[in-house]
Amino acid sequence: MKKKIACVDLFCGAGGLTHGFILEGLPVVAGIDLDPACRFPYEKNNAQAKFVERDIGKVTTTELKALFGAADVTILAGCAPCQPFSTYAQRYELDGKDGKWGLLYQFARLAEGTMPDVITMENVPTVAKHEVFHDFVDTLKRLGYEVWHDVVDSSLYGVPQMRRRMVLLASKHGKIEMIEPTRKKPKTVKQAIGRLRPLSAGESAPKDKLHVTSTLSDTNLERIKVSKPGGTWRDWPKNLVAECHRAESGRTYPGVYGRMEWDKPAPTMTTQCYGFGNGRFGHPEQDRAISLREAAILQSFPRNYKFIPKRGEVSFKVLGRLIGNAVPVDLGRAIARSIDQHLASVPAK
Repeated sequence: MKKKIACVDLFCGAGGLTHGFILEGLPVVAGIDLDPACRFPYEKNNAQAKFVERDIGKVTTTELKALFGAADVTILAGCAPCQPFSTYAQRYELDGKDGKWGLLYQFARLAEGTMPDVITMENVPTVAKHEVFHDFVDTLKRLGYEVWHDVVDSSLYGVPQMRRRMVLLASKHGKIEMIEPTRKKPKTVKQAIGRLRPLSAGESAPKDKLHVTSTLSDTNLERIKVSKPGGTWRDWPKNLVAECHRAESGRTYPGVYGRMEWDKPAPTMTTQCYGFGNGRFGHPEQDRAISLREAAILQSFPRNYKFIPKRGEVSFKVLGRLIGNAVPVDLGRAIARSIDQHLASVPAK
């Protein structure tokens, strides 16, 4: 008889990790997140999974066990919000046990209370510099889990962007590790979004509300017109260079106001990836920033992934957050495949 598997996705967001698991045949029964904006995309695209709008810190082990039900194999997955572990956040001294820094402790609490067969976590590479991560790993080892973790390049698993992430896998049933990369060469921007309908700045595609671009000021329109794919603001005429970049302190920030390159993967998608001035998010040839749909595709969401209802309102801030914070679907698929291969090697009880 085939074993009944149940996965719960903590900090599920819009469903990137869940969708990757489902596409690989690993059943996800529920996703938990505090953000109400996640409900529609999560449930609409992952019909078999239930969305639970809850603060992870208030989820009890009894509730989590009820979600797992009578499954033979349980998997606890999650991507704790990564902002506290970002390079930017490390400029500040924050208490590791409180606020968002403490979410990994909540993850560990739920893991200890339910003892799932497999645990997986995804986060920014710099999470490994923090005590909370080492406490998380030590807790799992103390509970008897075999733990593997390393920084992986998402572009080698089908995600068309340069996105390095810390992936952790842990199992009660012996050695577990990430599968080998699935691609020798990364997918390029052109392969991912090259066929989408052309747009101008501030325009929306008539048949896809998510294929919409932010407006540009007259100055930024002039700037993007003289921007080269892969170039920087240093290529511009002096009169277009921002005051902050002309100053000595601003000369070391070439990674903003840039165009992507067709024949390379995109840069890392962020929560502000829809803004030309927020990074290297200019379209390779059209005079605009990438659209929300293009950002979602670069996060390896399927072209038809629905983020808002038909009559829903497009909010760049909200949708940028959902897309930028998501676990790329194809990275989720690779994690799922790693778990699947591991479970296949576990002898039946």
